Amino acid sequence: MPGTFLPREVIDDLDADLCSSRSSHTRINAPFTGEKLHDLPGSSAADVAAAAERARLAQIGWHAAGFAYRRAVLLRAHDLIVKRKELLLDAVQSETGKTRGQAFEEVFQSANVARYYAVSARRALASRGRRGGIPMVIRTRVEYRPKGLIGVITPWNYPLSLAAMDVVPALAAGNAVLQKADDQGALSILALRRAFVDAGVPPELWAVVAGPGDVVGSAVNDASDFVCFTGSTATGTRVGVRAAEALRGASLELGGKNPMIVLADVDPVKAAQKAVYACFSSLGQLCVSIERIYVDRTVSDAFTTEFVARTTALVQGAAFDYSTDVGSLTLPSQLERVQDHVTDAVAKGATLLTGGAARPDLGPLFYEPTVLTGVTDAMTCSGAETFGPVIAITPVDGVEEAILAANSSPFGLNASVFARSTRRARTVARALEAGSVNINEGYRATFSSIDAPMGGVKQSGIGRRNGPEGILRFANSHTIAESTGLMTLPSTGPEFKRLSGVMLLLLRSLKAVRRR
Repeated sequence: MPGTFLPREVIDDLDADLCSSRSSHTRINAPFTGEKLHDLPGSSAADVAAAAERARLAQIGWHAAGFAYRRAVLLRAHDLIVKRKELLLDAVQSETGKTRGQAFEEVFQSANVARYYAVSARRALASRGRRGGIPMVIRTRVEYRPKGLIGVITPWNYPLSLAAMDVVPALAAGNAVLQKADDQGALSILALRRAFVDAGVPPELWAVVAGPGDVVGSAVNDASDFVCFTGSTATGTRVGVRAAEALRGASLELGGKNPMIVLADVDPVKAAQKAVYACFSSLGQLCVSIERIYVDRTVSDAFTTEFVARTTALVQGAAFDYSTDVGSLTLPSQLERVQDHVTDAVAKGATLLTGGAARPDLGPLFYEPTVLTGVTDAMTCSGAETFGPVIAITPVDGVEEAILAANSSPFGLNASVFARSTRRARTVARALEAGSVNINEGYRATFSSIDAPMGGVKQSGIGRRNGPEGILRFANSHTIAESTGLMTLPSTGPEFKRLSGVMLLLLRSLKAVRRR
């Protein structure tokens, strides 16, 4: 099986779109085979500064073109994403090692985001009247203006989805974008960008750079008016601190150790079927995938038996078609991390129910989907994010114990509740400390709901992407209030004395009629 179906001329053409002086290159390998995929041109801090300057100039015209123009461009981009799906699928699989089906989810999500913000941006950012300080005397409106240049720093694991969910609303709001792509996901991002450029986005408006995070990522942060980062909590904290020191806003989606709670009233077979996908999609290399399952002891045996059977039956391999269920890890560092977590857990007493081994016969970075029980706090995989195909199943005695265990993590990105009674599941969901909670799904219910905000609490980040909240972060609100002339506001002592009684009467009247 080849490491890529991307023709060399296509790769070279996409690489040419990077904002780079071509003074350095980084070898990028195909996860399926370990063979060289391409030599990625690197960017420098000077390249970032030049790209930022060009993007700011392009932003002036892009904003002036208005919502209707941007809507038409983004809808054309939607159509081109769909039309070019095979190229995008090949690019994602070549760089990440995920299956065709899981790559398709990225293409679908990208087109979905383009359409959503194309049709909703005007409404989300429309000028709105607000109640003045004194009704009929003060008239107030709030307007929104683009922040200017948005810095976007994205990881390798979901190059299309995570780029689209930040870049598209920024463009829809009238901003320019300066994106630092992870080296391993640059081709996919450039292929996505090409669809938007061909649809009418000025090439300078969406600039893509690549290179070391401490150099290029920091330069992107410094050059921007607002920065979005998706990645680890440790790196995201540094990004946020750097932005805060410059009084620059930031949106950070960081790590997770996402729990699933399985209540006593479930059908264990149906619950296990959905839970397996929630744990092993993209071989667990997903910020919102499930890594901890707390299952009521009354159904734990049945659930675990079915979960292990379905995990063992997953078809793993390298294929540029829909014949596999799970693919490869993406980077050697990921394989090392997964192996360390499993070795540590087993050495300290965890029970390995299935998996637990690399599959070099399939490729250099393949690792079996792995199920553990008996995981304790002494084990690294108990609290640290594995970001790989390792799940810990723990029986619990009742819903209270399950909630306490789920909330014990310093992370709070995503969670899941399985129950036959959706009313009971909603009650549990409201008690969980997570930015998103799925009922009878692992992560796809919330992840696909583009109209609803997504983000983390605690050490899983700040800010929200998706929904109106996802575009409002890219706009500055401007409050404009005016005096109607109906009454002159008091400014001298005698005037306050004369009008204070009237104004107090107004306060009591507004309260009586329940006016804001």
